[in-house]
Amino acid sequence: MHTSLAAQLAQLELGHLAIERPANALLDPPESEAVNHTLAAVWSDLFALFPDTALEDDAEELAWGMVNLFHRAAAKRGAQLDRATDEIRCLLASADGSEVHAVELETQIARARAAETAMIGLEACREAAALLYVNETGSSWRPAGGSRLNHARTLTSAVIDGRDFLRARAESRRRAALPEGTPVVFAGGRLAFPSAEDAKTFASCVWDTLDKVRERVADLVLVHGGDGKGTDRLAASWAERRKVPQVAFGLDTRLGARAGFKRNEQMLALKPRYLVAFAGNGVLERLVIQAKEQGIAVVDRRGPLGSHPKHAARLASPG
Repeated sequence: MHTSLAAQLAQLELGHLAIERPANALLDPPESEAVNHTLAAVWSDLFALFPDTALEDDAEELAWGMVNLFHRAAAKRGAQLDRATDEIRCLLASADGSEVHAVELETQIARARAAETAMIGLEACREAAALLYVNETGSSWRPAGGSRLNHARTLTSAVIDGRDFLRARAESRRRAALPEGTPVVFAGGRLAFPSAEDAKTFASCVWDTLDKVRERVADLVLVHGGDGKGTDRLAASWAERRKVPQVAFGLDTRLGARAGFKRNEQMLALKPRYLVAFAGNGVLERLVIQAKEQGIAVVDRRGPLGSHPKHAARLASPG
């Protein structure tokens, strides 16, 4: 009685074995155009399912999770790269000229290159998905904790957690992935508008103002408070669209009522070229005063619907 080849192989119980690529086989990531088209098609089909269903209220959370899939995978590859890099340093420090040592060094270098290529490819997928997230929700995508870095030179956008940024500066070792450029601080509070038209006018004013500032500061790095429900959300979306790096200083809730003032100090410590100020609370007003005291130019848009307050006052005055 003859048995099939598949049955014969199954009897060998080879399930514990895996076929691995040679260590020096470095494959390219997917083409960016293919990534963009594929993700756009998947995104469109998936999120067309949710309107007018029980899942409609969950759409934004699901959209965030879609982007986070690529972010977590890229972070995993980044950890692999870090481990391989540490191994390379150790091998270089203990070089003995043997063939075994040379082979191990070549293997670790190949692993580092493969991990880096995969990491950059996954970050490109994340960035494509993050742009779709902006289109879907109107918000810039940020991870639940830490920073969103781009290691590929062709990707200029990044969202850096303020604490990560300050830590890197304190250690006097600015990582290549951290944004290099001229800081511009953006500040604005949570506002309510009587009509959708007024809200749209205000949002347009935020974007137009930032566009004009960017004309003066070509290497602008946007620094803001990272509030996903306030005016910061509009600024972060603008930065996402314009591929402008961001540094987001969230509130340190351990400081209680002092948290906002501490954040002001941290942002102004970056010595920004401008402070772009829209209407907000007393903490924001204090930020404007401190910026002027430090000789920082203030682009003041605290008037109605993002107008200049003095201009609005002149229009309101009789005669």
